[in-house]
Amino acid sequence: MTLEEARKRINELRDLIRYHNYRYYVLADPEISDAEYDRLLRELKELEERFPELKSPDSPTEQVGTRPLESTFRPIRHPTRMYSLDNAFSFEELKAFEERIGRALGREGPFAYTVEHKVDGLSVNLYYEDGVLVWGATRGDG
Repeated sequence: MTLEEARKRINELRDLIRYHNYRYYVLADPEISDAEYDRLLRELKELEERFPELKSPDSPTEQVGTRPLESTFRPIRHPTRMYSLDNAFSFEELKAFEERIGRALGREGPFAYTVEHKVDGLSVNLYYEDGVLVWGATRGDG
């Protein structure tokens, strides 16, 4: 793939992913499965890694979702970062995940896992003071 071909495909993928982000996050009416969305995002990540000169801060790979409806949500600044679990589609990716966890925890595996079918939903951060819920917020850019 040439640089120009990569640029064209990266721009197509960015536009497509932004469209699907809007359908999912704002309209709550997705048109594609999570697996198809993950495939598009993975292709974009791989192209940006292969052609780093085409990576940009406004790429969907550098964003979380899209802006929520302003009339529905008010912004919250999380006291600590909410990390996203990464997808693993192969044994090698699972091993790489386990190695990252081991480095983060400062210990080596093996680790025990509980595996469940994926239930699509959202991450939420609940903040309590003296046992009283003060606010709840999702991960995102707003």
